[in-house]
Amino acid sequence: MKNITTILFQTVLAMMLVIGLSTSHAASKSDQYKEKRWESQIVDSLLVGEAIKLREHGNEFLGLYAKANSDNAKGAVILLHGQGAHPAWPDVIDPLRMELPEHGWHTLSLQMPILGNDAKETEYSPLFAEVPDRIQAGVEFLKSKGINNIVVAGHSLGATMGSYYLSMSPDQAVKTFVILSGGSRLDGDEKMDSLMNFKRIRNVHIIDVYGGEDNEGVYKQLISRTAISQDLHKNYYHNLKIKGANHFYRGKQVELIEALDKQLASITTL
Repeated sequence: MKNITTILFQTVLAMMLVIGLSTSHAASKSDQYKEKRWESQIVDSLLVGEAIKLREHGNEFLGLYAKANSDNAKGAVILLHGQGAHPAWPDVIDPLRMELPEHGWHTLSLQMPILGNDAKETEYSPLFAEVPDRIQAGVEFLKSKGINNIVVAGHSLGATMGSYYLSMSPDQAVKTFVILSGGSRLDGDEKMDSLMNFKRIRNVHIIDVYGGEDNEGVYKQLISRTAISQDLHKNYYHNLKIKGANHFYRGKQVELIEALDKQLASITTL
């Protein structure tokens, strides 16, 4: 009887361990299958930089790290892609990821939580719980390499994610926040209400980038952020217009990269 009891106890314990591990992995609301599928495609065709694995709450996710082509690097830029995209997305993200190192910046492009192609922006709200830890994992990776001048740059929904992270007492190594055509906002949602979170950002330089032919929603949010910054951010806030650029800066990547590098260089490190 004693042996049977022991066996039963060990069996139950093993089952609890398996369930616990499964629950930890399943805690991510991101589409893990899609993340892994894209990871395989990206890694197999990666020409610039290296693929790294980062971790948040037991879940691994992909990061693409490219070193600056300079012995005196200016710092590092963490890139956050937009809705349903990935860290090597050809619009905005990959051009910045590959070209900023030529201007003296390390880059780290992160796979942010994603949903299926048909998901609406409002459905992303539950995924925002994972956002701060993913960004912080990127920050910790860069700090482990002695990098302490870090820029967080998010495009579209990625900018909303960046605002959420920066509204929560971010790491002091993060000196600058770049909003790339940020226009998404879900009123009343503490995670996705980008204007509410924007108001909570303190002691971080903000570069608000937009295209001359951008979306109407971007212009509306830009006007609101500019008005808010007159009282809250003052000298920490900077507008940057890329003439002739649409929401994805297609055909204007060179202008975007050069203008952004120039603006970053003009900012005095905190």
